[in-house]
Amino acid sequence: MLTTVERALDLLLPPNCAGCGALGAPCCRDCLAVWEAPGPVPRGPAAAAVPAVYALARYRGTARRLVLAYKERGRRDLAAPLGAALAAALPGLPEIRAAPDEAWWLVPVPSRKPAARLRGGQHVLRLARACAATLAAAGHPARVAPALALSSRARDAVGLDRAQRAANLTGRLRLEPRGLPPPATPVILLDDVITTGATASLCGRILSENGFPVTVALALTAAG
Repeated sequence: MLTTVERALDLLLPPNCAGCGALGAPCCRDCLAVWEAPGPVPRGPAAAAVPAVYALARYRGTARRLVLAYKERGRRDLAAPLGAALAAALPGLPEIRAAPDEAWWLVPVPSRKPAARLRGGQHVLRLARACAATLAAAGHPARVAPALALSSRARDAVGLDRAQRAANLTGRLRLEPRGLPPPATPVILLDDVITTGATASLCGRILSENGFPVTVALALTAAG
């Protein structure tokens, strides 16, 4: 949600598209189309704890510019359009299922606290909240469960292969008791970039072993 100061700045300095630079919106209509075609496609490798993994686009070109602008360059105004892109894709995923309360429970993949501080907060959590708001407005009850936390002892994962990523997270990724959904709730894992699949796999394993089955993982982009 925009603050009063941010709204005033928008009136004085109209936002430019983070994908192409066009004035008028954080993400213009043409750049938004990168999330719509070909639509969510399976991205592997899936794992027993995460039976289905999807991404909206490959991590390149316009999609990469938008993710980097949001994640690393302070463009928090992209949370709404990127969250809406995730929300548009979720109802079409065949594996998705609601909890007994008929809501879709969204679990964001966490970042290390030092990285989150630099980014103005947990950026995937912000995406999940924007996604949930869009789903609710469209008649799909949705809840956000920040059910996972990542220790500051984890290294920056850039450049690590699948085995290194798994080793980096082992013992450093845990449940966050204050963010858990009701017991036995099926959940949807959300992320911005799937690189090797190791993070999604470990998140899914921790959740499922504690009684929260992951029905599907959805990310904005996937490497490769």
